[in-house]
Amino acid sequence: MSDSTEAIKKELLAKNYIASDDIATVVFLADQLGKPVLTEGPAGVGKTELAKAWAAANGRKLIRLQCYEGLDETKALYEWEYAKQMLYTQLLRDKLSSIVENSASLTEAADRIAAEEEVFFSERFLLPRPLLQALTSDEPVVLLIDEIDRADVEFEAFLLEVLSDFQVTVPELGTISAKHHPTVFLTSNNTRELSEALKRRCLYIFIDYPTVEAELNIVRLKVPDLAPKLAEQAVELVHQLRDIGLKKSPSISETLDWAKALLKLNAKQLDEETFKNTMTVLLKHESDLVRAKRFMAQRGGNGGRRRGVGGFDPDDLGTYRNILGR
Repeated sequence: MSDSTEAIKKELLAKNYIASDDIATVVFLADQLGKPVLTEGPAGVGKTELAKAWAAANGRKLIRLQCYEGLDETKALYEWEYAKQMLYTQLLRDKLSSIVENSASLTEAADRIAAEEEVFFSERFLLPRPLLQALTSDEPVVLLIDEIDRADVEFEAFLLEVLSDFQVTVPELGTISAKHHPTVFLTSNNTRELSEALKRRCLYIFIDYPTVEAELNIVRLKVPDLAPKLAEQAVELVHQLRDIGLKKSPSISETLDWAKALLKLNAKQLDEETFKNTMTVLLKHESDLVRAKRFMAQRGGNGGRRRGVGGFDPDDLGTYRNILGR
């Protein structure tokens, strides 16, 4: 276990994750208390990366359960390998015949077969899915339950036993407890309200878009070859775009993709032409592209007014909102 929040920050930084003080504190407490961590926030702000970085920092295997609508126990916990069961049934046909031989009735024959059914519902025929893999692992692991808000409420309720007691119940086998308590991270894009029962079992943190300075540090860490001035221009423009009412604001991951694109294109400065040619790396909705183009057109029509970092005037945002009637 890490002995301080500063140690947590250093360990995550070694894996290229810049953790704020509040993130480091929650991870430290989760490590000390053995509790799951629930991280909420906009898509692409580093919630999943936090789990990956923590797994890497501790040398643990990452087991990921990607949630979606309709996810149920058979996809998250276990399945029986019916094909393998049928194959064994065929191979053991003669043995099964001898078991029911001389049975006085069908009931007696069925009882004899039932006495052997535990052979076919044993761990040799059990196909573990992510949750069971995490609980039965011979080594401590990190379990990532990604985008829990996409799963149904019924599945969320099913998770409560796992998150509180670190065990699951398989009807044919009974209760299976964790060999080692996994470190659990749950992420949510906040598309629906999660239950209080789930939140009570977790330590909670909301990860929002970073400040300009923090995001610039991330870009410098992840894309170190990008010219410092161009990195400043790109990050400040991203923050301006997040303030103009886009359908989907650029995430940190999209900022990094854009920075890498600018590097590959050998861009020297962030002018209107460069932005126009690369904006689809940053924005993924037609309506957002239209808004961004109108923002750039308005910026270009301001003549010789003072420009901010990257040639963008901070006053353009207010003017742009007036144009859109916002």
